[in-house]
Amino acid sequence: MNKALSLFDFSQKINYKNEILSGLTVAMTMMPESLSFAILAGFPPLVGLYAAFIMGLVTAVFGGRPGLISGGAGATVIVLIALMKSNGIEYVFAAVALAGVIQILVGVFKLGKFIRLVPQPVMYGFVNGLAVVIFMAQLTQFKTVVNGQVIWLTGQPLLIMAGLVALTIAIVILLPRFTKAVPPSLVAIIVVFAIVLGFGIHTKTVKDIAAVSGGFPPFHIPAIPFNFDTLKLIFPYSLIMAGVGLTEGLLTLNLVDEMTATRGNSNRECVAQGTANILNGFFFGMGGCPMIAQTLVNLSAGARARLSGIIAALTILVIILFGAPVIERVPMAALTGVMIMVAVGTFEWASFRIINKMPKQDIFVGILVAIITVWLHNLALAVLIGVIISALVFAWESAKRIRAKKYVDAAGVKHYEIYGPLFFGSVTAFNEKFDVANDPQQVEVNFMDSRVADMSAIEALNKLTERYHQAGKKLYLTHLSSDCRTLLKNADEVIDVNVVDDPAYLVATEK
Repeated sequence: MNKALSLFDFSQKINYKNEILSGLTVAMTMMPESLSFAILAGFPPLVGLYAAFIMGLVTAVFGGRPGLISGGAGATVIVLIALMKSNGIEYVFAAVALAGVIQILVGVFKLGKFIRLVPQPVMYGFVNGLAVVIFMAQLTQFKTVVNGQVIWLTGQPLLIMAGLVALTIAIVILLPRFTKAVPPSLVAIIVVFAIVLGFGIHTKTVKDIAAVSGGFPPFHIPAIPFNFDTLKLIFPYSLIMAGVGLTEGLLTLNLVDEMTATRGNSNRECVAQGTANILNGFFFGMGGCPMIAQTLVNLSAGARARLSGIIAALTILVIILFGAPVIERVPMAALTGVMIMVAVGTFEWASFRIINKMPKQDIFVGILVAIITVWLHNLALAVLIGVIISALVFAWESAKRIRAKKYVDAAGVKHYEIYGPLFFGSVTAFNEKFDVANDPQQVEVNFMDSRVADMSAIEALNKLTERYHQAGKKLYLTHLSSDCRTLLKNADEVIDVNVVDDPAYLVATEK
């Protein structure tokens, strides 16, 4: 019994009422989002609900922290749209399962901390681009197919759709001013649903997109060729999906840590996400990751344990098994309005307030990431490009910081005091500091305020030593830190700099 309690993180202080009500609320808010994202990607809606159930249950039980809610999220689904269009849903299931394997490996080898290296400007661009993609995707609900051609709605159908969407948005905006006891998105869906049914309004429903009736998620091996060509095809999508899912998940985990003044386990969360995505691939799920909006709903409702996530997942399963006839009659206008508000809430409006305070390179990176996200619908590629550009900008700025103070002491020894890191980006500027031809017979290079960072730096020291040796002069490297001394010793077979330990400093003698 004690082991079970430990597994689910229950305690005597748990508020079961809050946990159960929070779980039911989360389920109701997760369903329209999972359905909308599935429809957005061209999947059968039931695939989105299966993902919400599988992701929610597995991560609630085995995840990195209580209170975190996972489901079929748009961030990961959007990555798979291109694969769905080009090769079909069977390849999507395989890619989802492979992404799960990658996520488990990240957790097992404790690499989750590296996800946190994503710079803030990249995250601004990522979130803002995602918001634009979600919003633009809702515009498809204002279109219809006539004689095989997709055209915009006109006349009464357009007015009905626009009016119901506007009503949904109004309820989501205005209801929290009167009460926060129930989620406004849930109330909006119920109200619009009731109006459509009560007045017999003819408008597009979930059933017009696809049926959602089904049973327990069936086991299914993806019907694809198991060969190297298939691996080459799905691996890039899997890698990107895994990265996006972990990024979203660990950022959400950090948010919960701050709100609850506790600390979650990022590597355990990676393993739980991976396990859930593997099950998604073999049980007709579209995969997913932690969902920020639903997590905030869960926490604001008072949930602090794993029980709320378990209740949410089981509620979704019950609806799949017995509530399909009702869900199929939900107006798409209600889901569209909810998703528009999700897009509005996702957009990082604060980025506009601080844009004039950000460095120009950060502004450029944020805008570029957003443009790539919107243009290619590839969130992970946008993030990857943003991280690479941010790293290159950082390297360039760091390279410009290397400086040298030069002076000759009373004994006639020329001193170079180096400031700033010596690495591949600063090697050229470092070499330009030295005047080998005109320097005296003895030269000391002081690294007290610098450090040797990589192989490029080691090779630069090797070549500098060679230049002074050819000139018949002695070069000393002093005050190298312990990690720099270790780095030079490890490279002793590659370079020709003799490393000698000294109580005060390290000397690189003449050749």
